[in-house]
Amino acid sequence: MDIKTPDWVKNAVFYQIFPDRFARTHFPKLGLLQPHDLQEWHSEPTLFGYKGGDLWGAIEKLDYLQDLGINAIYFTPIFQSAANHRYHTHDYYQVDPMLGGNEAFDAFLEKAHARDIRVILDGVFNHASRGFFFFHDILENGKASAWLDWFRIEDWPLSPYDDSQPANYASWFGIRALPQFNHDNPQVREYLMRVGEYWIEKGIDGWRLDVPFEIKTPGFWQEFRSRIKNINPEAYIVGEVWHDARQWLDGLQFDGVMNYLFTEATIALVAGDRVKMNYVDKAAYKPYPALTAERYGEKITEILALYPWEIQLTQYNLLDSHDTARLLTIASGDKATVELATLLMFTFPGTPSIYYGDEVGLEGGIDPDCRRAFPEEKDWDREVLDYHKELIYLRHQYPALRTGNYQILYADEMVYVFARVLERHEMIVAVNVGESSSRVSFSIDGLHSTPHHILYGKGHVSWHSGRIELSLPARSGCIIG
Repeated sequence: MDIKTPDWVKNAVFYQIFPDRFARTHFPKLGLLQPHDLQEWHSEPTLFGYKGGDLWGAIEKLDYLQDLGINAIYFTPIFQSAANHRYHTHDYYQVDPMLGGNEAFDAFLEKAHARDIRVILDGVFNHASRGFFFFHDILENGKASAWLDWFRIEDWPLSPYDDSQPANYASWFGIRALPQFNHDNPQVREYLMRVGEYWIEKGIDGWRLDVPFEIKTPGFWQEFRSRIKNINPEAYIVGEVWHDARQWLDGLQFDGVMNYLFTEATIALVAGDRVKMNYVDKAAYKPYPALTAERYGEKITEILALYPWEIQLTQYNLLDSHDTARLLTIASGDKATVELATLLMFTFPGTPSIYYGDEVGLEGGIDPDCRRAFPEEKDWDREVLDYHKELIYLRHQYPALRTGNYQILYADEMVYVFARVLERHEMIVAVNVGESSSRVSFSIDGLHSTPHHILYGKGHVSWHSGRIELSLPARSGCIIG
Protein backbone atom coordinates (compact mmCIF):
# COMPACT_ATOMS: atom_id res chain seq x y z
CA MET A 1 0.00 0.00 0.00
CA ASP A 2 1.29 3.45 -0.93
CA ILE A 3 0.95 5.54 2.25
CA LYS A 4 0.85 9.31 1.83
CA THR A 5 1.23 11.80 4.68
CA PRO A 6 1.40 15.63 4.55
CA ASP A 7 4.81 16.85 3.44
CA TRP A 8 4.58 20.10 5.42
CA VAL A 9 4.32 18.19 8.70
CA LYS A 10 7.74 16.63 8.08
CA ASN A 11 9.20 20.14 8.08
CA ALA A 12 7.09 21.55 10.90
CA VAL A 13 7.92 22.65 14.42
CA PHE A 14 4.68 22.69 16.42
CA TYR A 15 3.71 24.86 19.36
CA GLN A 16 0.85 23.66 21.56
CA ILE A 17 -1.38 26.39 22.98
CA PHE A 18 -3.85 26.02 25.84
CA PRO A 19 -5.89 29.12 24.94
CA ASP A 20 -7.07 30.20 28.40
CA ARG A 21 -3.46 30.44 29.64
CA PHE A 22 -1.34 31.62 26.69
CA ALA A 23 -2.11 35.31 26.10
CA ARG A 24 -4.77 37.84 27.08
CA THR A 25 -5.27 41.00 25.05
CA HIS A 26 -5.58 44.28 26.91
CA PHE A 27 -7.49 46.01 24.13
CA PRO A 28 -11.24 45.93 23.42
CA LYS A 29 -11.81 43.60 20.48
CA LEU A 30 -14.69 42.60 18.23
CA GLY A 31 -16.64 39.64 19.56
CA LEU A 32 -14.63 39.34 22.80
CA LEU A 33 -16.61 38.91 25.99
CA GLN A 34 -14.42 39.26 29.06
CA PRO A 35 -16.03 38.76 32.46
CA HIS A 36 -14.80 40.87 35.35
CA ASP A 37 -14.16 37.98 37.75
CA LEU A 38 -11.22 36.38 35.95
CA GLN A 39 -8.46 34.87 38.04
CA GLU A 40 -5.29 36.91 38.36
CA TRP A 41 -3.05 35.88 35.45
CA HIS A 42 -0.17 34.48 37.50
CA SER A 43 -2.19 33.03 40.35
CA GLU A 44 -2.18 29.28 40.94
CA PRO A 45 -4.34 27.61 38.26
CA THR A 46 -7.49 25.81 39.36
CA LEU A 47 -9.67 23.16 37.77
CA PHE A 48 -12.60 25.48 37.15
CA GLY A 49 -11.32 29.06 37.12
CA TYR A 50 -10.72 31.14 34.00
CA LYS A 51 -7.71 33.37 33.41
CA GLY A 52 -9.16 34.80 30.23
CA GLY A 53 -6.59 34.03 27.58
CA ASP A 54 -8.02 34.79 24.14
CA LEU A 55 -7.28 34.54 20.44
CA TRP A 56 -6.71 38.28 20.03
CA GLY A 57 -3.94 37.94 22.58
CA ALA A 58 -2.59 34.93 20.68
CA ILE A 59 -2.47 37.06 17.52
CA GLU A 60 -0.30 39.55 19.40
CA LYS A 61 2.12 36.66 20.14
CA LEU A 62 2.55 35.59 16.52
CA ASP A 63 5.68 37.68 16.03
CA TYR A 64 7.20 35.98 19.08
CA LEU A 65 6.33 32.53 17.73
CA GLN A 66 7.66 33.33 14.29
CA ASP A 67 10.92 34.62 15.79
CA LEU A 68 11.18 31.38 17.79
CA GLY A 69 10.98 29.43 14.54
CA ILE A 70 7.49 27.99 14.98
CA ASN A 71 5.66 27.14 11.76
CA ALA A 72 2.70 25.13 13.11
CA ILE A 73 0.29 25.60 16.00
CA TYR A 74 -1.92 23.07 17.76
CA PHE A 75 -4.74 24.62 19.78
CA THR A 76 -6.43 22.60 22.48
CA PRO A 77 -10.22 23.09 22.09
CA ILE A 78 -11.48 26.55 21.19
CA PHE A 79 -15.20 25.89 20.75
CA GLN A 80 -17.93 27.23 23.04
CA SER A 81 -17.82 25.38 26.34
CA ALA A 82 -18.41 25.68 30.07
CA ALA A 83 -14.89 24.56 30.99
CA ASN A 84 -11.57 26.40 30.92
CA HIS A 85 -10.07 23.52 28.92
CA ARG A 86 -13.09 23.44 26.55
CA TYR A 87 -13.23 19.66 26.18
CA HIS A 88 -16.93 20.04 27.17
CA THR A 89 -18.18 21.19 23.76
CA HIS A 90 -21.44 23.17 23.64
CA ASP A 91 -21.32 24.17 19.97
CA TYR A 92 -18.91 22.79 17.37
CA TYR A 93 -19.53 25.68 15.02
CA GLN A 94 -18.91 28.56 17.43
CA VAL A 95 -15.57 29.61 18.85
CA ASP A 96 -15.97 30.44 22.53
CA PRO A 97 -16.94 34.13 22.95
CA MET A 98 -14.44 34.40 25.79
CA LEU A 99 -11.76 33.65 23.19
CA GLY A 100 -13.16 36.27 20.83
CA GLY A 101 -15.62 34.14 18.89
CA ASN A 102 -15.41 33.20 15.23
CA GLU A 103 -14.19 36.69 14.30
CA ALA A 104 -11.07 36.30 16.40
CA PHE A 105 -10.32 32.85 15.03
CA ASP A 106 -10.80 34.00 11.43
CA ALA A 107 -8.34 36.81 12.11
CA PHE A 108 -5.88 34.47 13.80
CA LEU A 109 -5.99 31.99 10.93
CA GLU A 110 -5.45 34.71 8.35
CA LYS A 111 -2.52 36.27 10.18
CA ALA A 112 -0.92 32.89 10.97
CA HIS A 113 -1.16 31.77 7.36
CA ALA A 114 0.33 35.08 6.22
CA ARG A 115 3.41 34.06 8.24
CA ASP A 116 3.35 30.51 6.76
CA ILE A 117 2.29 29.13 10.13
CA ARG A 118 -0.13 26.18 9.93
CA VAL A 119 -2.96 25.73 12.46
CA ILE A 120 -4.64 22.53 13.64
CA LEU A 121 -7.58 22.28 16.03
CA ASP A 122 -8.56 19.78 18.71
CA GLY A 123 -11.51 17.64 17.62
CA VAL A 124 -13.50 16.24 20.55
CA PHE A 125 -15.79 13.86 18.68
CA ASN A 126 -16.23 11.05 21.20
CA HIS A 127 -18.34 13.09 23.61
CA ALA A 128 -19.99 16.47 23.96
CA SER A 129 -21.27 18.24 27.07
CA ARG A 130 -24.46 18.57 29.05
CA GLY A 131 -24.92 21.94 27.39
CA PHE A 132 -24.70 20.56 23.86
CA PHE A 133 -28.05 21.30 22.22
CA PHE A 134 -28.99 17.72 21.33
CA PHE A 135 -28.23 16.38 24.81
CA HIS A 136 -29.80 19.38 26.51
CA ASP A 137 -32.99 18.68 24.58
CA ILE A 138 -33.06 15.22 26.18
CA LEU A 139 -32.63 16.78 29.64
CA GLU A 140 -35.53 19.16 28.91
CA ASN A 141 -37.92 16.75 27.22
CA GLY A 142 -36.98 13.34 28.58
CA LYS A 143 -38.41 10.41 26.66
CA ALA A 144 -40.21 12.83 24.32
CA SER A 145 -36.92 14.23 22.98
CA ALA A 146 -36.33 13.84 19.27
CA TRP A 147 -32.65 13.19 19.88
CA LEU A 148 -32.66 10.18 22.23
CA ASP A 149 -30.65 7.99 19.89
CA TRP A 150 -27.87 10.56 19.56
CA PHE A 151 -26.54 9.36 22.93
CA ARG A 152 -26.50 6.09 24.84
CA ILE A 153 -29.39 6.39 27.26
CA GLU A 154 -29.45 3.43 29.61
CA ASP A 155 -32.38 4.08 31.95
CA TRP A 156 -34.57 6.80 33.45
CA PRO A 157 -34.51 9.27 35.05
CA LEU A 158 -31.25 10.86 33.91
CA SER A 159 -29.12 12.39 36.62
CA PRO A 160 -26.62 14.75 34.99
CA TYR A 161 -25.59 16.56 38.20
CA ASP A 162 -26.51 14.48 41.25
CA ASP A 163 -23.70 12.00 41.89
CA SER A 164 -25.80 10.19 44.49
CA GLN A 165 -28.02 8.83 41.71
CA PRO A 166 -27.12 6.70 38.68
CA ALA A 167 -26.40 8.86 35.64
CA ASN A 168 -28.29 6.42 33.40
CA TYR A 169 -26.39 7.47 30.30
CA ALA A 170 -22.94 6.61 28.97
CA SER A 171 -20.27 9.25 29.48
CA TRP A 172 -16.56 9.38 28.86
CA PHE A 173 -14.61 7.98 31.80
CA GLY A 174 -17.82 8.09 33.84
CA ILE A 175 -17.75 11.90 33.91
CA ARG A 176 -21.37 13.07 33.79
CA ALA A 177 -20.39 16.34 32.16
CA LEU A 178 -19.23 14.42 29.07
CA PRO A 179 -22.09 12.38 27.54
CA GLN A 180 -20.86 10.04 24.83
CA PHE A 181 -22.24 10.14 21.32
CA ASN A 182 -23.92 7.11 19.80
CA HIS A 183 -21.65 6.82 16.80
CA ASP A 184 -23.69 3.94 15.42
CA ASN A 185 -26.42 6.46 14.63
CA PRO A 186 -25.87 7.58 10.99
CA GLN A 187 -27.13 11.09 11.84
CA VAL A 188 -24.54 11.48 14.59
CA ARG A 189 -21.82 10.20 12.31
CA GLU A 190 -22.85 12.60 9.54
CA TYR A 191 -23.03 15.53 11.96
CA LEU A 192 -19.47 14.93 13.19
CA MET A 193 -18.14 14.41 9.67
CA ARG A 194 -19.62 17.75 8.64
CA VAL A 195 -18.04 19.48 11.63
CA GLY A 196 -14.67 18.14 10.53
CA GLU A 197 -15.27 19.26 6.95
CA TYR A 198 -16.56 22.70 7.93
CA TRP A 199 -13.40 23.83 9.66
CA ILE A 200 -11.14 22.35 6.99
CA GLU A 201 -13.12 24.35 4.43
CA LYS A 202 -12.65 27.41 6.67
CA GLY A 203 -8.91 26.93 6.24
CA ILE A 204 -7.54 24.99 9.22
CA ASP A 205 -4.67 22.66 8.37
CA GLY A 206 -5.76 19.58 10.26
CA TRP A 207 -7.25 17.95 13.33
CA ARG A 208 -5.80 16.57 16.54
CA LEU A 209 -8.36 13.95 17.61
CA ASP A 210 -9.16 13.57 21.29
CA VAL A 211 -9.43 9.97 22.63
CA PRO A 212 -10.15 8.52 19.15
CA PHE A 213 -9.77 4.96 20.47
CA GLU A 214 -13.07 5.37 22.32
CA ILE A 215 -15.00 5.45 19.03
CA LYS A 216 -15.64 1.79 18.20
CA THR A 217 -18.00 2.18 15.24
CA PRO A 218 -16.40 0.32 12.29
CA GLY A 219 -15.20 2.58 9.49
CA PHE A 220 -15.68 5.85 11.38
CA TRP A 221 -12.10 7.08 11.16
CA GLN A 222 -11.60 5.72 7.65
CA GLU A 223 -14.56 7.83 6.51
CA PHE A 224 -13.32 10.83 8.47
CA ARG A 225 -9.93 10.66 6.77
CA SER A 226 -11.48 10.23 3.33
CA ARG A 227 -13.77 13.22 3.71
CA ILE A 228 -11.12 15.49 5.19
CA LYS A 229 -8.51 14.55 2.59
CA ASN A 230 -11.02 15.05 -0.22
CA ILE A 231 -11.13 18.72 0.78
CA ASN A 232 -7.44 19.13 1.59
CA PRO A 233 -5.11 16.22 0.79
CA GLU A 234 -2.41 17.90 2.89
CA ALA A 235 -4.56 18.17 6.03
CA TYR A 236 -2.85 16.63 9.07
CA ILE A 237 -4.83 14.08 11.08
CA VAL A 238 -3.16 13.15 14.36
CA GLY A 239 -4.72 11.00 17.07
CA GLU A 240 -4.30 11.07 20.81
CA VAL A 241 -3.12 7.49 21.26
CA TRP A 242 -0.62 6.96 24.06
CA HIS A 243 0.56 3.43 23.27
CA ASP A 244 1.06 1.11 20.27
CA ALA A 245 -1.05 2.75 17.55
CA ARG A 246 -0.67 0.29 14.68
CA GLN A 247 -4.44 -0.19 14.64
CA TRP A 248 -4.86 3.44 13.53
CA LEU A 249 -1.62 4.03 11.61
CA ASP A 250 -2.38 1.85 8.61
CA GLY A 251 -2.45 4.68 6.09
CA LEU A 252 -6.26 4.68 6.04
CA GLN A 253 -6.93 6.63 9.25
CA PHE A 254 -4.38 8.92 10.95
CA ASP A 255 -1.15 10.48 9.70
CA GLY A 256 0.37 10.10 13.14
CA VAL A 257 -0.31 10.01 16.86
CA MET A 258 0.96 11.91 19.86
CA ASN A 259 4.16 9.95 20.32
CA TYR A 260 4.18 9.26 24.04
CA LEU A 261 6.19 6.08 23.39
CA PHE A 262 9.08 8.36 22.44
CA THR A 263 8.29 10.64 25.39
CA GLU A 264 8.41 7.97 28.07
CA ALA A 265 11.60 6.34 26.78
CA THR A 266 13.41 9.65 26.39
CA ILE A 267 12.50 10.89 29.86
CA ALA A 268 13.56 7.55 31.34
CA LEU A 269 16.98 7.98 29.71
CA VAL A 270 17.74 11.64 30.40
CA ALA A 271 15.97 12.08 33.75
CA GLY A 272 16.80 8.69 35.18
CA ASP A 273 16.25 8.55 38.92
CA ARG A 274 15.45 12.27 39.05
CA VAL A 275 11.86 11.46 38.06
CA LYS A 276 9.44 12.51 40.79
CA MET A 277 7.16 9.51 41.00
CA ASN A 278 4.18 11.42 42.37
CA TYR A 279 3.93 13.20 39.00
CA VAL A 280 3.96 10.06 36.86
CA ASP A 281 2.84 7.06 38.91
CA LYS A 282 -0.79 7.39 37.79
CA ALA A 283 -0.05 8.70 34.31
CA ALA A 284 -1.02 6.92 31.08
CA TYR A 285 2.65 6.84 30.09
CA LYS A 286 5.52 5.46 32.16
CA PRO A 287 8.75 7.52 31.96
CA TYR A 288 10.46 5.27 34.51
CA PRO A 289 12.37 3.26 35.58
CA ALA A 290 15.66 4.74 34.40
CA LEU A 291 17.09 3.43 31.12
CA THR A 292 20.70 2.89 30.14
CA ALA A 293 21.78 4.07 26.71
CA GLU A 294 21.77 0.48 25.47
CA ARG A 295 18.20 -0.12 26.64
CA TYR A 296 17.12 3.24 25.23
CA GLY A 297 18.52 2.24 21.87
CA GLU A 298 16.51 -0.98 22.02
CA LYS A 299 13.35 0.98 22.86
CA ILE A 300 13.93 3.45 20.01
CA THR A 301 14.53 0.57 17.59
CA GLU A 302 11.23 -0.98 18.67
CA ILE A 303 9.38 2.34 18.24
CA LEU A 304 10.82 2.94 14.77
CA ALA A 305 9.83 -0.59 13.71
CA LEU A 306 6.17 -0.14 14.66
CA TYR A 307 5.01 2.01 11.75
CA PRO A 308 5.88 2.68 8.10
CA TRP A 309 8.61 5.28 7.62
CA GLU A 310 6.23 7.69 5.89
CA ILE A 311 4.17 7.75 9.11
CA GLN A 312 7.23 7.93 11.38
CA LEU A 313 8.04 11.24 9.69
CA THR A 314 4.66 12.69 10.70
CA GLN A 315 4.49 11.42 14.26
CA TYR A 316 3.72 14.21 16.76
CA ASN A 317 6.69 14.14 19.15
CA LEU A 318 6.43 15.81 22.53
CA LEU A 319 8.01 15.96 25.98
CA ASP A 320 4.91 17.04 27.92
CA SER A 321 1.44 18.43 27.35
CA HIS A 322 -1.74 19.69 29.00
CA ASP A 323 -2.30 16.08 30.14
CA THR A 324 1.04 15.60 31.93
CA ALA A 325 3.21 17.37 34.43
CA ARG A 326 5.88 19.50 32.77
CA LEU A 327 9.21 17.81 32.23
CA LEU A 328 11.17 20.33 34.31
CA THR A 329 8.97 19.52 37.29
CA ILE A 330 8.98 15.76 36.66
CA ALA A 331 12.79 15.88 36.62
CA SER A 332 13.07 17.62 39.99
CA GLY A 333 13.97 20.94 38.38
CA ASP A 334 17.03 19.53 36.59
CA LYS A 335 17.63 21.82 33.61
CA ALA A 336 20.08 19.45 31.92
CA THR A 337 17.32 16.85 31.68
CA VAL A 338 15.12 19.23 29.73
CA GLU A 339 17.91 20.33 27.40
CA LEU A 340 18.98 16.75 26.66
CA ALA A 341 15.40 15.66 26.03
CA THR A 342 14.80 18.67 23.79
CA LEU A 343 17.94 17.86 21.81
CA LEU A 344 16.77 14.27 21.30
CA MET A 345 13.28 15.39 20.28
CA PHE A 346 14.45 17.93 17.72
CA THR A 347 16.70 15.35 16.07
CA PHE A 348 14.19 12.47 16.07
CA PRO A 349 12.02 11.44 13.09
CA GLY A 350 8.64 13.12 13.25
CA THR A 351 7.49 16.65 14.00
CA PRO A 352 8.68 18.16 17.32
CA SER A 353 6.27 20.09 19.51
CA ILE A 354 6.80 22.62 22.27
CA TYR A 355 4.13 22.91 24.95
CA TYR A 356 3.63 26.65 25.52
CA GLY A 357 6.03 28.01 28.13
CA ASP A 358 8.47 25.09 28.08
CA GLU A 359 10.76 27.21 25.91
CA VAL A 360 11.10 29.79 28.70
CA GLY A 361 11.39 27.37 31.63
CA LEU A 362 7.78 27.18 32.83
CA GLU A 363 7.21 24.57 35.54
CA GLY A 364 4.05 22.73 36.54
CA GLY A 365 2.81 19.57 38.23
CA ILE A 366 -0.19 17.48 37.27
CA ASP A 367 -3.45 19.03 36.05
CA PRO A 368 -4.33 21.83 36.68
CA ASP A 369 -0.79 22.93 37.62
CA CYS A 370 0.59 21.97 34.18
CA ARG A 371 -1.73 24.64 32.75
CA ARG A 372 -0.16 27.71 34.33
CA ALA A 373 -0.33 31.09 32.61
CA PHE A 374 2.45 31.99 30.20
CA PRO A 375 5.06 33.94 32.21
CA GLU A 376 5.95 37.58 31.83
CA GLU A 377 9.13 38.30 29.90
CA LYS A 378 11.04 39.28 33.05
CA ASP A 379 10.52 35.72 34.33
CA TRP A 380 11.77 33.89 31.23
CA ASP A 381 14.77 31.60 31.47
CA ARG A 382 16.83 33.06 28.64
CA GLU A 383 19.25 30.13 28.43
CA VAL A 384 16.36 27.76 27.81
CA LEU A 385 14.88 30.09 25.20
CA ASP A 386 18.25 30.41 23.47
CA TYR A 387 18.83 26.68 23.07
CA HIS A 388 15.28 26.20 21.81
CA LYS A 389 15.91 28.81 19.13
CA GLU A 390 19.23 27.20 18.26
CA LEU A 391 17.77 23.69 17.92
CA ILE A 392 14.81 24.94 15.89
CA TYR A 393 17.17 26.80 13.57
CA LEU A 394 19.32 23.70 13.04
CA ARG A 395 16.29 21.53 12.32
CA HIS A 396 15.07 24.01 9.73
CA GLN A 397 18.58 24.36 8.29
CA TYR A 398 19.47 20.68 7.81
CA PRO A 399 17.02 18.40 5.95
CA ALA A 400 18.76 15.31 7.32
CA LEU A 401 17.50 16.20 10.80
CA ARG A 402 13.94 16.20 9.45
CA THR A 403 13.70 13.32 7.02
CA GLY A 404 17.02 11.48 7.19
CA ASN A 405 17.21 7.81 8.14
CA TYR A 406 17.97 7.05 11.78
CA GLN A 407 21.05 4.94 12.52
CA ILE A 408 22.30 4.11 16.02
CA LEU A 409 26.11 4.35 16.14
CA TYR A 410 26.85 3.79 19.82
CA ALA A 411 24.79 2.95 22.91
CA ASP A 412 26.54 1.92 26.09
CA GLU A 413 26.16 2.88 29.73
CA MET A 414 25.32 6.61 29.73
CA VAL A 415 26.33 7.58 26.17
CA TYR A 416 23.99 7.38 23.19
CA VAL A 417 24.99 8.35 19.66
CA PHE A 418 23.05 8.18 16.39
CA ALA A 419 23.19 9.53 12.86
CA ARG A 420 20.52 11.07 10.63
CA VAL A 421 21.37 10.26 7.03
CA LEU A 422 19.72 11.79 3.96
CA GLU A 423 21.40 10.57 0.77
CA ARG A 424 25.01 11.69 1.30
CA HIS A 425 24.20 14.31 3.94
CA GLU A 426 24.88 13.06 7.45
CA MET A 427 24.49 14.48 10.94
CA ILE A 428 25.63 12.87 14.19
CA VAL A 429 23.88 13.45 17.52
CA ALA A 430 25.38 12.38 20.83
CA VAL A 431 24.27 12.64 24.46
CA ASN A 432 26.02 11.79 27.69
CA VAL A 433 23.39 11.49 30.42
CA GLY A 434 25.91 10.48 33.07
CA GLU A 435 27.27 12.50 35.97
CA SER A 436 30.85 12.43 34.71
CA SER A 437 32.55 13.23 31.42
CA SER A 438 32.94 10.40 28.96
CA ARG A 439 35.23 9.49 26.07
CA VAL A 440 34.01 6.89 23.59
CA SER A 441 35.18 5.42 20.32
CA PHE A 442 33.05 3.67 17.70
CA SER A 443 32.99 2.62 14.07
CA ILE A 444 31.37 4.77 11.38
CA ASP A 445 30.73 1.96 8.92
CA GLY A 446 27.93 2.93 6.57
CA LEU A 447 28.57 6.68 6.72
CA HIS A 448 29.85 8.33 3.56
CA SER A 449 31.05 11.63 4.94
CA THR A 450 32.96 12.61 8.04
CA PRO A 451 30.95 15.19 10.04
CA HIS A 452 33.43 16.97 12.26
CA HIS A 453 32.03 20.40 13.13
CA ILE A 454 30.17 20.69 16.42
CA LEU A 455 27.11 22.71 15.46
CA TYR A 456 25.45 22.54 18.86
CA GLY A 457 26.64 21.78 22.37
CA LYS A 458 30.07 21.01 23.73
CA GLY A 459 32.58 18.25 23.24
CA HIS A 460 35.47 17.20 21.07
CA VAL A 461 35.40 14.92 18.03
CA SER A 462 38.21 13.33 16.03
CA TRP A 463 38.51 10.66 13.34
CA HIS A 464 40.98 7.77 13.26
CA SER A 465 40.96 4.97 10.70
CA GLY A 466 37.23 4.79 10.17
CA ARG A 467 36.37 5.39 13.80
CA ILE A 468 35.13 8.38 15.76
CA GLU A 469 36.58 9.38 19.09
CA LEU A 470 34.17 11.57 20.97
CA SER A 471 34.57 13.37 24.29
CA LEU A 472 31.47 14.70 26.04
CA PRO A 473 31.16 16.63 29.31
CA ALA A 474 28.80 15.26 31.94
CA ARG A 475 25.06 15.77 31.30
CA SER A 476 25.58 17.20 27.84
CA GLY A 477 24.92 16.57 24.19
CA CYS A 478 25.97 17.79 20.80
CA ILE A 479 25.13 17.83 17.10
CA ILE A 480 27.99 17.20 14.70
CA GLY A 481 27.73 18.13 11.03
